[in-house]
Amino acid sequence: MNSRLPKDLAAADADSGKASPAPDIRPGRRLTAVLLLAAAALDLIRCSLVPIAAPHPAPAAGLIAAGLAAAALSVRTARGCQAGRRWSSWAALLIGATSAPQAAASGFHSPYTIPDTATAALGILLAVTILATAGRMDRRDTAPEILLAKKR
Repeated sequence: MNSRLPKDLAAADADSGKASPAPDIRPGRRLTAVLLLAAAALDLIRCSLVPIAAPHPAPAAGLIAAGLAAAALSVRTARGCQAGRRWSSWAALLIGATSAPQAAASGFHSPYTIPDTATAALGILLAVTILATAGRMDRRDTAPEILLAKKR
């Protein structure tokens, strides 16, 4: 693992002694981070619905713990994505790919209908976003070669 700061991070300002703001996050990373935070919010919504629908406390506690763990993993991955960590793309792809089957496991029954549908759609969107930006996340020149050829 590489724990160095990004090269784009500006040096501290000599006059004020404060660090300059962080460099702009690439659009693919920003979109991925937003989708991961939305997935975490949906996991928390589903956790809050568990006590309403679960008849027994033991399975309810297991579902709540699993939902909280999934939300924490999504938030951690979003932070890694914003920081430019390579593992975060793989983790986001796995979160996106497993969101739809996880949502379908409950069967889209009431009161989970809306959060399950949103989780499935968001998981597919997250996986497609990761696959669409896979080769461009770590490169500075994010424009495809075709667009560069037209400008010349």
